[in-house]
Amino acid sequence: MMSPVSSSEARVPAQPAAFTEKKYFTTFVFVTSLFMLWGIAITMGDVLNKHFQNVLNVSKTQSGLVQFSVFGAYFIMGVPAGLFMKRFGYKMGVLLGLFLYAVGAFLFVPAAGSESFGFFRVALFILGCGLATLEAVAHPFIASLGDQRTSDQRLNFAQAFNGLGAVIGPVIGGYFLLRTGTPGELDSVKILYTIIGVVITLLAIAFAFVKVPTLTDPHVVSTDTYEVGMEPATLKAPKKLFQHRHFIWACIAQFFNVAAQSGTWAFFIFYGEEKMGLTPEIAAYYFGLIFMVMMMVGRFVGTFLMKFIAPNKLLATYALANILMCLIIAQSWGTVSFVALLLLNFFFSIMFPTIFSLGLKNLGKHTQQGSSFIVMGVVGGAVFPPIMGIVANQDVAAAYYLPIICYVVIFLFGAIFYKVQK
Repeated sequence: MMSPVSSSEARVPAQPAAFTEKKYFTTFVFVTSLFMLWGIAITMGDVLNKHFQNVLNVSKTQSGLVQFSVFGAYFIMGVPAGLFMKRFGYKMGVLLGLFLYAVGAFLFVPAAGSESFGFFRVALFILGCGLATLEAVAHPFIASLGDQRTSDQRLNFAQAFNGLGAVIGPVIGGYFLLRTGTPGELDSVKILYTIIGVVITLLAIAFAFVKVPTLTDPHVVSTDTYEVGMEPATLKAPKKLFQHRHFIWACIAQFFNVAAQSGTWAFFIFYGEEKMGLTPEIAAYYFGLIFMVMMMVGRFVGTFLMKFIAPNKLLATYALANILMCLIIAQSWGTVSFVALLLLNFFFSIMFPTIFSLGLKNLGKHTQQGSSFIVMGVVGGAVFPPIMGIVANQDVAAAYYLPIICYVVIFLFGAIFYKVQK
């Protein structure tokens, strides 16, 4: 049995913690690729926002329901995904997520045939259930592939490939969906999502043959064991999940984090079109080739900086930077504001994985359940775009005042409420 480690000892480990272990390499590579897959799907939704306006004649407020359908699925599927993962393990959880992802993609074909925005939202919801399952599984899965002390680094590294997917998604979406835009032109949607469904199906078949090594979750080892010979009076009963204050605040911070992310992304193309005079297709390329590259680069930079700066401090600093960026964006200062909009994603980069990792610290046997609740916080992405859409109908730049509220909450989590209480 292991003895509890004091906070001072935890800050100065006897030996440096390895990033991961050789036996986990194949599994780590495959699970990391999952981060890229949902990055593609999420940012594809932002391109669909504009496409549905063009071909289905929906308003900006209605188009925000694209995000509501996807992120609402996270709220519905978060707990069931966690229970499924706890019962059947990480591998089966991944396969379930890929199955739902593929089914949702294939449903885009009949949805396009019926030219129904409601049918598209059903397909997006099922696809979102697959994404929610993958996220609930992949984060604790990656955290388990090595020492807990380096879980922040592993998650940010894996999320960098989510950034790569976020780059690919708008570029593909812009090519397939925004080159045309007259009513009834939905054949490109059928082709695109059929290809996506086939790729996801093949990936699921491949992963079924991957042998996952036996895992010893470091979160469990560090929390639920005690020193042999300790007096019963000195032992503390393990906390229940919702007795961990840092976990509760991680759920709250993740809600506001994804709210800011989804709103920012959903109206990027509109900002480029209305404030910078870009065509929708060119704005989509800016979205993918610069905006999302900034996020990918930010995660690699963040992974490096966390070797020297505590993750919570870096998180709080980046939140303050984004408050400043939002203020500049809202002023409509032409190129200056557009550059600030691009930088917003650089500073956003580390937020999702860092909040996730800090929230899972020392949850012990509750780690998997905790992951599913943090994933439920992603429902913030369903709430915020319609609210921003109301403001954006008047002035898309002014809508960027709203994410400031979110970044204040994230700052408070990184500065104060991240701390694990004994």
